[in-house]
Amino acid sequence: MNILRNPFRTCVRRTFATARPYVPPAQLEDVQPAFTGRHGDAGDASADSSTGGRRRRGPVPPASPSFYTTRPEYYDQVAQLEKAISSTGNALRRVQLLPLPAFARASLPVVHPVWKTKEEMSSEFQTKMTLSRYRKVTKLLNELNDYYRIANTAGVAEISRSLEGILSIFESSKKDAYLARGKRKKVELDVYGRSYTVGKRKTSSARVWMIPVQHPALEETRPSEAASEGEISTSTTPTPNPIPTTTILVNNIPMNEFFFLPADRERITRPLKVAGVLGKYNIFAIVRGGGTTGQSGALAHGIAKGIVAHEPDLETLFRKAKLTRRDPRMVERKKTGLAKARKRYTWVKR
Repeated sequence: MNILRNPFRTCVRRTFATARPYVPPAQLEDVQPAFTGRHGDAGDASADSSTGGRRRRGPVPPASPSFYTTRPEYYDQVAQLEKAISSTGNALRRVQLLPLPAFARASLPVVHPVWKTKEEMSSEFQTKMTLSRYRKVTKLLNELNDYYRIANTAGVAEISRSLEGILSIFESSKKDAYLARGKRKKVELDVYGRSYTVGKRKTSSARVWMIPVQHPALEETRPSEAASEGEISTSTTPTPNPIPTTTILVNNIPMNEFFFLPADRERITRPLKVAGVLGKYNIFAIVRGGGTTGQSGALAHGIAKGIVAHEPDLETLFRKAKLTRRDPRMVERKKTGLAKARKRYTWVKR
């Protein structure tokens, strides 16, 4: 009997050691999963049908590969731009638009992009935009802009529309105002045919109104009614045509009375002589500031712009003669310790 007791006792002990303990059903309610992820989420406690009911013990991977960098938004945007460049280049190669010869690339219409500033880019990328990062982004955008020029010129509408949508995100809202800088506004004539221009020189300014001279209608000369049909009129004196007179008024004063120096008067009439329209326009001007030299230069500048408004064909001639260009020369300022701008005091030994 003792011989059978020991094996039986060992078998019973092993059975109780390996058996699953009994847990009441009430304790299985509202049980938390055994593994909790890094961010407090349950680490896939439910069984996965694709893995045959096995539980995944690792944490959920982040959605972005740049999650563990210090600037995930910036690197995600850069990666998206690089991906757009790669896909667009492949699409253009499939339609035989790349590689483009140098002469064909030079003939493409110029599209001047105006990108957002560093401060605006910082809010767009949600990180501080340093100069190196800003240059990297603008370099990628310029490459996309070149692809847009090629696709738009070739008429590939699908690629050009997609690139236009990407580039519009990074374009500045002040693009139109920035591109309009330096462009001279075209002078328009009013209902009476007058032009209004502004000329400047040094510290002087001149407001100029120009209107063409109205020529009177010529009357036909008829023979005297008293002369008979057989008689020949001996009066062959031609009827003199009235010569139109023009006026140049400066501050409601004739030009020769306002400017006493002949050099000033020659400077004013030079645009009229170059264009060959001396005596064709009545000119009224209001000048302010500076001296006679600056005022005469400002008046000549305004007259030249007015002539171009009336006769646009003379614009190239006036540009070559530098008549419509504002003279940028100004008086140099006086320096401390000098008598004038550059004049020095006489050196005295004692």
